[in-house]
Amino acid sequence: MLKEFREFAIKGNVVDLAVGVIIGAAFGKIIESLVGDMIMPVIGAITGGFDFSNYFLPLTKAVTADTLAEAKKQGAVLAWGNFVTMVINFAIVALALFFVVKGINRLRREEAESPAPKSPPRQEILLEEIRDLLRTR
Repeated sequence: MLKEFREFAIKGNVVDLAVGVIIGAAFGKIIESLVGDMIMPVIGAITGGFDFSNYFLPLTKAVTADTLAEAKKQGAVLAWGNFVTMVINFAIVALALFFVVKGINRLRREEAESPAPKSPPRQEILLEEIRDLLRTR
């Protein structure tokens, strides 16, 4: 049983999957920073300081706070601004992954389409055969 597990764990697919998950997690952090630190501030500047993260809809009258963190302490809120931020984050991640996969597929296609070495012309093949025949005599 241990031998079977070792064979399973050493297979390329398992290792590839593990590497993919680790790289995906790191890539996710990069995209989070891209969205939170670069794209959302630009959108906020274009829209006149519009910051999605603190927009919410109070679901009870007890919620009177101005920030989402304080409002959550007071009662139930619908944090639609945070949801919009996550949707934009997802769209950017999907777009970035699309371009990464498209680039990898292009590289694979170019590698697969690289021309095979050309065979020598028929005359050279005949001359080599004649040479080989003369050597055997």
